[in-house]
Amino acid sequence: MGLSSDPCQSGSMEPWVWIGTLAFAVGGALEAVRRGFDLVGALLAASITAIGGGSIRDLVVGKLPPTALTDEALLWAVAASGAITFFLHPRLSRLERGLYYADTLGLGVFAALGAAEGLAAGLGFWGVVFAGTVSGVGGGVLRDLLTGRIPGVFYRAGDLYATAAAAGAATLYLTGTLWAAVLVTLALRLGGRRLGLRLPTPH
Repeated sequence: MGLSSDPCQSGSMEPWVWIGTLAFAVGGALEAVRRGFDLVGALLAASITAIGGGSIRDLVVGKLPPTALTDEALLWAVAASGAITFFLHPRLSRLERGLYYADTLGLGVFAALGAAEGLAAGLGFWGVVFAGTVSGVGGGVLRDLLTGRIPGVFYRAGDLYATAAAAGAATLYLTGTLWAAVLVTLALRLGGRRLGLRLPTPH
């Protein structure tokens, strides 16, 4: 199954990639600040959160070097975002709602693009779902490990984060359309929060 002739396969998705990447970077730096990291630690957390998931995905599909590490402009922007967050974190912390939506957009975009990479590499359904999911949530998992936390995707039953990414990746495999995959991820995470949906947990 191949991708359809969708306009977002061209450069039209590039702005959303940037928005999502920088939102991840800000989120990573904010978490580092909350944990008392110094400037270098905040920059490292921002970078790992922003490009970690995509880099793992590229390793999974055999794409070396990882795409993000060859994009100098994006790497400089990630570093700048981390530094700005470190110095202006009291103000940025008040933008939590906006960051949540930007983070969700990034999740949808990266899950779709990760799944597309898996599909292009010839992976089957579950391989594509894995590539898309790790692309969307991998950076956050690495960030949580770096900051000494259990990764949130393992216990935040009320935030359908990895579930939304997996659903978007599955949609990409079934439809071959990037925007459909993005919209499914957005709808499931945002809708799940609004409706109070939760994954089952042990009692």
